[in-house]
Amino acid sequence: QIFQPLQTLRAVEKELLPGYHHFEWQPALKNVSTSCNIGIINGLSGRGSSLDDSPANTITRRFRYDAALVSALKDLEEDIMEGLRENGIEDSTCNSGFRVMIKESCDGMGDISEKHGGGPAVPDKAVRFSFTVMSVSLRTGNEEEEVAIFTEAKPNSELSCKPLCLMFVDESDHETLTAILHPIIAERKAMKESRLILSMGGLLRSFQFHFRGTGYDEKMVREVEGLEASGSTYVCTLCDSSRAEACKNMVLHSITRSHEENLERYEMWRTNPFSESVDELRDRVKGVSAKPFMETHPTLDALHCDIGNATEFYKIFQDEIGEVYQKGNPSREERRSWRAALDKQLRKKMKLKPVMRMNGNFARKLMTKEAVEVVCELVPLEERREALRELMSLYLQMKPVWRATFPVKECPDQLCRYSFNSHRFAELLSSTFKYRYNGKITNYLHKTMAHVPEIIERDGSIGAWASEGNESANKLFRRFRKMNARQSKTFELEDVLKH
Repeated sequence: QIFQPLQTLRAVEKELLPGYHHFEWQPALKNVSTSCNIGIINGLSGRGSSLDDSPANTITRRFRYDAALVSALKDLEEDIMEGLRENGIEDSTCNSGFRVMIKESCDGMGDISEKHGGGPAVPDKAVRFSFTVMSVSLRTGNEEEEVAIFTEAKPNSELSCKPLCLMFVDESDHETLTAILHPIIAERKAMKESRLILSMGGLLRSFQFHFRGTGYDEKMVREVEGLEASGSTYVCTLCDSSRAEACKNMVLHSITRSHEENLERYEMWRTNPFSESVDELRDRVKGVSAKPFMETHPTLDALHCDIGNATEFYKIFQDEIGEVYQKGNPSREERRSWRAALDKQLRKKMKLKPVMRMNGNFARKLMTKEAVEVVCELVPLEERREALRELMSLYLQMKPVWRATFPVKECPDQLCRYSFNSHRFAELLSSTFKYRYNGKITNYLHKTMAHVPEIIERDGSIGAWASEGNESANKLFRRFRKMNARQSKTFELEDVLKH
C-alpha cells in the first residue's frame, strides 16, 4: 500500500516527504531558490553545466538540503515540544536560539548489479549521502548555557539516518563525485550563514544549523579532503605523522589536520612557492595532493576502525600459527596453509564462515576472548599464546570507548584507563610482535592508539558519530531498488529515495 508511484501519494504520505512544509530563511540562502514545495530533484540541479559522459538525467536524485532538514525537524516536532516541557521552558517565550547538530555521512556501495530497465547504462556502483539530526539545543535568555531539548538516542540506526542524495557513481570517480556533491556543499555553506524560520508547535521559531561530516570511512575522507590514498606514507587523516614515525612513537600524537589547512597545503602543492623538488614539496604538504572540496570533521569512524583492526588481528593470528616471529620470510604456500588452518578452526569451533572482505559482523565475532582461545589451540608456544591473550584483552578494554554512544556514562572506567591500555598495547606490538610492526603500522591501529582520548574529550563521543547508520541503510537501498522501484532508469532512484 505504501509503495505507490510518487504522483499517486496521498496527502498523509506527502507530509512525510521533503517539500511539504512552509519555511523561510533569514537572510535568504545565496543561490538557492526560495520555493518550499521542492520534492525530489535531479541531483545535478544547482550546477551550471551538465556532465557529458554518462547521461546526467538518470544518474542522481536528491532532495534540496534545506527542504530535507525541514522535513526531518518536523518529524521531531513532538520530541522537541516534549523536550521544552520537560526542561520547564515556557514554549511561547522561546522562538529563537535553537541550535541543531547534524551528522553527515557519505559512503560508496560496490556492486549493485544492473537491473533490466530501459535507458542508458549507468555505473553499477552507487554513492549515498545522508544526514542525521543528532541534537537540538536551546540558548535561553542571556545565559551562554545551552539546554539540550532533544538528543537522538539511536544515532546509528538506519531510521534516524535520512537519505539526501542517491547517485549511480563510482566513489573513485573523483570528477563526477565532486560535480554531484558540489550543489549540496554550496547549499550547506549557505545554510551555515543563515537562520531557518519554521513553525514548530504552532509558533514560528528560528533554528541555526551546525554540520559535522563524520560518517565517512577513511577512503572517502581522503577522497574529499584531497589526501593521498590509504596506502600513503602519510598514515593519518588527523595528524601529519608518517608511517615510520607512527611506528616509532605509537601513542603520542595530536590532531592537527583541518579542512582549512588542507586547502592551504593544496595551494602550496599547486604553486610550489619555494621551488622545491617533488619529494621536498610532498613532505611540506604532508600528502595533500588534490583540491579538498568537502569539509569533514577530523575523527575516527568507529565501524571501519573495528573492521580495520579485525583485519589486522586476523593476519596476526595467521602469523602466530605459522610462528613467523622466528622464521622471517615465509612462502605464499606456507601463508596459504596457515590461513586455511585458521579458517577451518574458526568455522569448526566458532561457526564463523570465512569472508572475502572483512565486514562488521565477522569483526565483532572475531574480536572476542572466545575467538582468541580457539586460535590459541593452534599456536605452539605457551608464551606466544599468553601474548595473544593479553593483546586481545587490552583491545577489548579499549574498544567500548570508541564504540559507545555516550562513553562517559556507558564505560567511564575504560575511558579513564584508555591511555594506560593503549601504551601497554603499543609496547606489546613493538616488542613481542615486532616482526609485524617494524617500520609499518596500519592506519586504524595508529588512530586507535594515538587519537581516541583527544577526540572524545573534544566531541564527547566517537561511536555516536560513526557511519553505521548510513551503512545499514545501504541494505535498504538494495532492497527497495530490487522490490519497490519502477524498472526504469529515470524513475528508479526517485522511488528508492522516497522510500
